[in-house]
Amino acid sequence: MISQNQSQRQNFKILPQQIQLLNLYFLNSLELEQRIKNELEENPFLETAEKKDEEDTKLSKDEMQDYQDWEEVMYDDAPNYKSDYQNYFDSEVAPNTPIVNVNTFKEETHQQLQMLTLSDEDRVAAEYIIDILNGEGFMDRPIDEVAEDMSFYFQKVVEPERVRKALKVVQSLDPIGIGSCSIQECLLLQLHAMDVRRPDVKCAINLLQHHYNDLMHRQFEKLHHALKIDDDELRTVLNLISGLKFHPVTETSAFDPKNTIIPDYIITNYGGNIQVNLYSSRSGSVFVNQSLHDELASQITSKDKGANQYVKSKLSSAQWFVNAVKQREDTMLRIMKGIVALQPEYFQEGDIRYLKPMVLRNLADMLNMDISTISRITSNKYAETHFGLIYLKKLFSEGIADQKGEVISNKVIRSVIEEAISKEDKKKPYTDQQLVTILSASGYNIARRTIAKYREQLQIPIAQIRAVWA
Repeated sequence: MISQNQSQRQNFKILPQQIQLLNLYFLNSLELEQRIKNELEENPFLETAEKKDEEDTKLSKDEMQDYQDWEEVMYDDAPNYKSDYQNYFDSEVAPNTPIVNVNTFKEETHQQLQMLTLSDEDRVAAEYIIDILNGEGFMDRPIDEVAEDMSFYFQKVVEPERVRKALKVVQSLDPIGIGSCSIQECLLLQLHAMDVRRPDVKCAINLLQHHYNDLMHRQFEKLHHALKIDDDELRTVLNLISGLKFHPVTETSAFDPKNTIIPDYIITNYGGNIQVNLYSSRSGSVFVNQSLHDELASQITSKDKGANQYVKSKLSSAQWFVNAVKQREDTMLRIMKGIVALQPEYFQEGDIRYLKPMVLRNLADMLNMDISTISRITSNKYAETHFGLIYLKKLFSEGIADQKGEVISNKVIRSVIEEAISKEDKKKPYTDQQLVTILSASGYNIARRTIAKYREQLQIPIAQIRAVWA
């Protein structure tokens, strides 16, 4: 029997232009420059102030060329490279030796990736993963979060399974352990690269795979019983593990890639007054070439529907892009000023101990904005301050209450724990209970289990293991 029903449902649909705008929010300064360059090549109605200045000065340069005394230049035997070289350096600090070109581990990993036979999708995903590894070569971000960021970056849905597949490809490259998600996985990757038929290697793999927590808590009796080995055999296995690298990338280089980061914000402190500015504003230098549109519109007849449609679509696209760049910069400034308003003491002093608990929801409620917008703006962005370069995502943290009921950022606690452990006697490291006393003396009344939790998040073993591996 055929029947007719009427129902009312609410559906949330995001428009393609909204997706493009969110993708534009995600870009940093360098990526935005490349995006503008691509748009200029594809859209004739887009123009920049730099391009216009070049066209205006091109004719004057050509006219000056006719008056150039080429004979004088021709017979001038002074080598140009000497003067050019000195122009780049002060005479007192001009180097006498060539500057060595040092490849970073990411560049070397990219080169290895080019030697593999992969599909285009797998290669692109692996390249993206290499670029987001931290300075020690770890993948320190959740797979689901990476898949979401890749979906926005490539403007198509990327499943977490594809990220895992690409991560396996990266982990097959050198140095061994690259792309591992934890110290445990880094150690296992190194052991699997050895001769797994060796009894000590086989036992070490079994220990790390199934009894890692017992090892971290120095439950040697449990290890003896579970692995069915005596003291000498266990000592041999522990010596093997202690000789492995705990971080995929351990060598230090004189070349610091962080110095090449171009910030997105400039935050200055003038007498306690924090000012926020964009490092490079592009909204005033990208505009629609209306004169070209008018010229083409006058030449195209109404019968030529294809040409008319092309002109209209390109003009509409140019207008949207110009407005989107302006909206991006307005939103960036608004969000950054909101962060400064929530963290005034941190931006004045530059000490992480002044960092207050802050999550995306706090900014969303304060600025009456969507969380996804704030997430895209704060991702992949850096700010230059009077105390150094900061990554915006690291400013967000959950809060925990100490024994007095005061809420403290968990990043502050982790920083204090890490600093205390870095100054300890390596042969007599601090226990978690001793760390409680040290933090209490510094004004942080934190429970022992909380310290143990954040120590594990920092991937720092317990005191007994640190003493063995010192």
